[in-house]
Amino acid sequence: MIKIMTIPKEVQSVLEKLKKSGFDAYAVGGCVRDFLLRKEPKDWDICTNAKPEQIKKIFPKSFYENKFGTVTVQVKSKKPSLKEIQITTYRIDEKYTDKRHPDKVSFTGNLKDDLARRDFTINAMALDSKEAIDYFNGQDDLEKRIIRAVGSPDERFNEDALRMLRAVRLAVELDFKIEPETFKAVQKNAGWLKAIAKERIRDELIKIIMSEEPEQGVELLRETNLLKYVIPELEKGVGVSQNRHHIYTIYQHSILSFKYAAQRKYNLEVRLAALFHDIAKPQTKMGEGPESTFYNHDQLGARFSAAILERLKFPKKTIEKVANLVRNHMFVYGVDEVTEAAVRRLLRRVGPENIDDLINLRVADRLGSGVPKAVPYKLRHLQYVIEKVSKDPISVKMLKINGDEVMEILNIPPSPKVGFILSALLSEVLDEPEKNTKEYLKKRIKELNKLSDKELKEKNKKVKEKKEEVDLEIKQKHWVK
Repeated sequence: MIKIMTIPKEVQSVLEKLKKSGFDAYAVGGCVRDFLLRKEPKDWDICTNAKPEQIKKIFPKSFYENKFGTVTVQVKSKKPSLKEIQITTYRIDEKYTDKRHPDKVSFTGNLKDDLARRDFTINAMALDSKEAIDYFNGQDDLEKRIIRAVGSPDERFNEDALRMLRAVRLAVELDFKIEPETFKAVQKNAGWLKAIAKERIRDELIKIIMSEEPEQGVELLRETNLLKYVIPELEKGVGVSQNRHHIYTIYQHSILSFKYAAQRKYNLEVRLAALFHDIAKPQTKMGEGPESTFYNHDQLGARFSAAILERLKFPKKTIEKVANLVRNHMFVYGVDEVTEAAVRRLLRRVGPENIDDLINLRVADRLGSGVPKAVPYKLRHLQYVIEKVSKDPISVKMLKINGDEVMEILNIPPSPKVGFILSALLSEVLDEPEKNTKEYLKKRIKELNKLSDKELKEKNKKVKEKKEEVDLEIKQKHWVK
C-alpha cells in the first residue's frame, strides 16, 4: 500500500505566513527528498527570498544566531521534529578555503541559485503546497535510486569535503548507488577529508554504523578511499589470512561480524566492538597457514579501539565500553570450564551491566566466522551460570547481618548453630524481603536461638527447595540440563 503524504499543517502555516507577507516560500532539502520517497522527514527546512530581519518580524518567536541567513522559528506542535522549523534566505556561497564553511555568504533573490549550491540532486529540490521545483533532475535520480552531485562533483566536494562521507551515508541509508562521476570524484578527492573536524566525521560515521546494512557502508568507504582517512586500521586486515579456525580473512570476518551485529539490532557499542574486535590481529600475527597465531590481539585490540574512538571524539563512556568488550571478547565458555567462581571473576572483570553485550559480541563473532549456530549449548550454559550467580537468591551474603554479629549477640563461639541460624533467617527473608533489616534480624536471632539444631535444620529445608526451584527456572529459560 502506497503511503499518502501531506505537508504537515505546521509547515503549511509557516509557508502561508511568508507568502501572505509577499515572499516566496518553499520546503527544501532532505525533507523534500524524504517526502517524495514517502518517508517521514526527520525535520523540515524552508527557503525564502525574505531577509532574516524580515523573517523575524513575521515570526516573533524565532531566533537568529548565525551568519548563514538561517532563522529558527518555534512552532506549537506535539511532534518533536516540528517544534522548530529553520527558514533560510536564498543564498550564494563563495569560496570554501577550509573545505568546511563558505568564506562569505551572499543573499540572492533567485531560488535556482540557492538550490545550485546544495550537495546532491536529490537534496536540491524545493516544494510548495502544489508542486516540486526541480532544476537538476533530482526526481529522476530518486526514481533511479542514484546519489549524484549537483553540477561539478569536484566543486561540490571542494566546498565541503564532508559531502563525500555524506554520499556514502545516504547511499547506505536509502539503498542508493553513487553515480559513477560522483564516485570517481570521491575517490580522487578523499584526502580532503583530513580538513574536516573529527566531530563532524564521527556524526556521519555513527549514522552509517546504526543503519540497517552498515557493513555495506564500511565497504563503500573502503572502495571510495575514504576509509583510510576515517579508520585506516581496518584496512590493514584486508587480504590477511587467519588460521584453521577461520575461513575468512581478518577484514572479511570483521565486516561479517559487524553485519550480523546490525542484523540483530545490537546497540552502537556492540556494533563498534564487532567491527574492531580483531583489529590488532595483523600486528600480532605469527606464522602463516592453519597454525598461525594472534596472541594478545584482544588486549592490543582494546588499546587500538580506544585510540580510534578518541581520535574520532567519541564520548568517554562509549570508548571505555567498546574497549572493555574488545578486551574480553576471547572469554572461555566451555561447559566443563565454566565454574561459578570463573563466572564471578568474569562478571567482576567485565561488569554485570556489560555482560549481555559481551555475549552479543560473541554471537556476532561466531556468525561472522561462518558457524551454523549463533548460540550453541555451551554458550547457553554460560548464560545460565551467569544468571544463576548474578541472582544468587539463596546466599546468606544478602542478609543485613553476618556470622560475627550472630556470635556477638548470642555470646557464643563459632559453631554449626551460627550457620543454622543464618540459613533460618534467610528462609524468612526469601519469602518476605522487607524483613531484611538489622533491627528485625537481631530480634529473630534471639528467638531462633531457643530452637534445637533439629528444628533449625527443618526450617533450612526451605532454602534448599528455593535454590532448586530458582535453578530449574533459569535452566529452562536457557534450554540447558
